[in-house]
Amino acid sequence: MQIVKSDKFKWVYIKEPDADDVLKIQKTYSLHPLVIEEFSTPTLRPKAAEYDNCLYLAIHIPLFDAETKTTYPAEIDIVVCQDTLITAHDKDVFQLTDFFETLKENKKKRDIYMSKSPASLLYYIMEMLLESCFPKLDHISEKLDHIEDEIFAGHEKEMVVEISLAKRDILNFRRTMKPQKTVFESLVQKNYRLIDPELKPYYQDLIGTNIRVWNTLESNKETIESLEATNNSLLSNKLNMTMKVLTIFSAIMLPLTVYSSIMSMSVNVPIHTSPFAFWIHVGIMFFIALLTFILFKLKKWL
Repeated sequence: MQIVKSDKFKWVYIKEPDADDVLKIQKTYSLHPLVIEEFSTPTLRPKAAEYDNCLYLAIHIPLFDAETKTTYPAEIDIVVCQDTLITAHDKDVFQLTDFFETLKENKKKRDIYMSKSPASLLYYIMEMLLESCFPKLDHISEKLDHIEDEIFAGHEKEMVVEISLAKRDILNFRRTMKPQKTVFESLVQKNYRLIDPELKPYYQDLIGTNIRVWNTLESNKETIESLEATNNSLLSNKLNMTMKVLTIFSAIMLPLTVYSSIMSMSVNVPIHTSPFAFWIHVGIMFFIALLTFILFKLKKWL
């Protein structure tokens, strides 16, 4: 547990809260038991709830795992009190950690971000977390551009896995961001005691930022679905061409197989006694193959 103070209020920052941290918070701030329970158990959906002496928020921020190449949600529990802002998270939310360290070490930054109320700092934190989504979205867009280039470079098979990974990444991002809208809207629409009325236009701006993130996700979703359809179409076309070549080859070989089977029968065939029998049979087979090929051409099967 770490604390940074200003003249107006303090920010209690807790990374990976344990039982001692939760007990200390409960004793110091007399928080509602339901709030204390939220610190100990994961909250699957974002929520906002007001209690006697605090406002509790649970939000999720998308983070990227480089090893599994996928996006996953990180929960952040936030408690707004009269003179204190408490944040707690289990996973390493580096954006929030960097922001806290900046305020802790830089008094000028504290004067900017911690000069009014805990609710105003909450706005800056949520704005920072939302803005941190755009570099991740830019990375996804670059990945989609790479996939598009590879598809039209003839690497359709290699892109099947890449498309699947990109689709999973976008899906997890969407699942993380979609429920957040209701939380931001509640901060504007409901009259929470600990959120000053003059801050509502700022929280309204958060809704706009969230919509921009969502619109970008929608665009990426449509793009990856179109790329997948294109990739499947090209793969199908290549497979059809391969099957066509094999079918033509089989069709040309069929009459030759029939001819060779007839000639291999144990009967008297005058040609067999000729010293040029082999080359005569080869010529006849070549003529049959050529005739079959010409027939395919006339039927426009080639």
